[in-house]
Amino acid sequence: MTPSFSTHGGDIYSRDIQYDFSANINPFGLPEGVKRALVENINRYQAYPDPECRELREAIAAREGVTTDTVVCGNGAADLIYRLVWSLKPHKALLPAPTFSEYERALLSVNGDISHYFTREQDNFSLSGDFLKAIPGQDMVFLCSPNNPVGNCVDSGLLTHIVETCRRCGALLVLDQCFLDFVRDGARYAVSPSQNIVILKAFTKIYAMAGLRLGYLLCGDAALAEKVRRCGQCWSVSVPAQAAGVAALRETDYVSRTVALINQERDFLSASLRTFGFHVYPSQANFLLFRCELPLDELLLRDKIAIRNCSDYIGLGRGYFRIAVRTHEENAILIQAIARCISDNG
Repeated sequence: MTPSFSTHGGDIYSRDIQYDFSANINPFGLPEGVKRALVENINRYQAYPDPECRELREAIAAREGVTTDTVVCGNGAADLIYRLVWSLKPHKALLPAPTFSEYERALLSVNGDISHYFTREQDNFSLSGDFLKAIPGQDMVFLCSPNNPVGNCVDSGLLTHIVETCRRCGALLVLDQCFLDFVRDGARYAVSPSQNIVILKAFTKIYAMAGLRLGYLLCGDAALAEKVRRCGQCWSVSVPAQAAGVAALRETDYVSRTVALINQERDFLSASLRTFGFHVYPSQANFLLFRCELPLDELLLRDKIAIRNCSDYIGLGRGYFRIAVRTHEENAILIQAIARCISDNG
C-alpha cells in the first residue's frame, strides 16, 4: 500500500493567490542586507559554487559556537533530512504525530521501520513523559521544536530526559529547530549538538529565503558531518544562496523586529479566530493551528487567500487548518475574509 503524505504550503503557482498564509515565511521579506549581497555578488554566479561552503560554514560556526568541521550546509532543511537518513540508513525510527512529513518520506526512501507516537488533542498535541518509553530500540528519533504544524516547543525539562534516554539507548536524536528563531526567549529551548544529537536549522523561514534554499546541520561529531556532506550532490548550495546566508547572519536587528511582530500578531490572530468559535491551539512559532468545520481553505480562495489544510497530516484529520502569522494589515484582511466566509455559510 502506497503511503499517503501531506502536501506542503506555498503553492502560489497553480492558483491565483494574492495573500499566502499557507507557508510560514517571515512577513518582512528578504532582509535589505541579503538583497545587497545578492546584487553585489552577481558577477560570481557564472562560476561553480564552493562545494565545501567554506565561508558560510565559518560564519555559521561562529554564530552557533561550534567548530566548522561539524557544520553541513544543504539545499534547504529538507535536503539535509534526506542526506542524513541516506548516510546512516536507520532500521528503526520514531516520529511524533502530527509533525513535518519529510522525516517520514526520507525514512521510507531507505525502507526504515517507522513508529509513530501520537500526541493527544487534549494535551494540545504536546509531547508527554511517556514518549520516553517509545525510544528504546530506535536507531533515530525525530523531533521538531517548535513543531510543525502545531507551533509548540518541547518542554525543556522533558527534552533533557529525551536527550539522556537517546544517549543511554544509542539512538540518534535529530532535533529540528527551523522555527526556533521566531520564539521569544527561544534560547531556553535550545540544545547543543553532541555525539548523539544533531540540530537542523534553516534560513528559509526566519530570513524569508525559501526560494534560495539554504539550511544547515550541526553535528557533535565531525566524522558524521563529513559522512552527511558526502552523501548528496556536490554543488547543493548555489553561489547566491551562500552569499545570502553569510549576509543574513549579520541581520540581528531584523530578527529582533521579527520576533516582536510575530508575538504581537499571533496574539491578535488567536484572539480573532476564537471570536469565531474556532479552537486555536497554543503556539510559540510564526503559525497557528486551529479547527473549523467549514472548508475554509476552499472558501478563502475566492479572496485569493491560501491557508494550509492540515487534514493530510498523520495524527490530524478533517477540519484542521494552519495559518502563518504575517503583518497586521495582511492578518486583518484574513480575519475579514474569514468573517465573510462564516456569514455566507451560516
